[in-house]
Amino acid sequence: TELVSIERLLAAAAALKRQHSVEWRFNGSGLKVKKTLATFDFNFQPKLDRHAVMELFDLSFLARIEDLLLTGDTGTGKSHILQALVLKACEQEVMVRYARCVDLVDDLYAGLADNTYERRMRHWCRPALLIIDDVGLGQLKRRGDEPTAAHMLFTLLDRRHMVASTAITSNILLSDWGKYLGDATLAGVVLDRLAATATRIDIRGPSYRQHLGRLRASAQAAAAT
Repeated sequence: TELVSIERLLAAAAALKRQHSVEWRFNGSGLKVKKTLATFDFNFQPKLDRHAVMELFDLSFLARIEDLLLTGDTGTGKSHILQALVLKACEQEVMVRYARCVDLVDDLYAGLADNTYERRMRHWCRPALLIIDDVGLGQLKRRGDEPTAAHMLFTLLDRRHMVASTAITSNILLSDWGKYLGDATLAGVVLDRLAATATRIDIRGPSYRQHLGRLRASAQAAAAT
């Protein structure tokens, strides 16, 4: 009937509008490649608490303004999980931003050079969910007497504390954060702040990237014979 046709058109228009909204949010998140939890191989990490990971994806931790800290060995899927959270947040119309730790710190250092530091800091404070990936990976820069990365990270987390959620991954020991961030005392304060409000998931197991590399090498060797 004509009424059914109108309802279908309205439903299709609403679905298209929602799709565009998700795309707009994702494009503004800072992440380039979409990942989902459906493509995460839980069988490859049998020691990982699957239930704890699945619980993250109802996003209830955002309502509780809790933080997340994913630690563990390189290549175990920490970044995959949080990158999948980016897409989930976009689908739920949550403002989310993603950055590697080294890129976030470089952005703030650039603000010191062009007097936009405070504006940039507010930019990183604004999202309901901020994901800081790969603490411990990449060389952090420091120039002269400028603030350390630890100082910047502390300022950022202090402003977001009990206001918005922050999720962080790290493949180095927490005891090594001070050396990496340039200030052991402030790094300790950052970790204390996270401990007060963060769910921690530690992933210990083999590297999935190395596993894929071995599979590719085997396939290439088989093709060459």
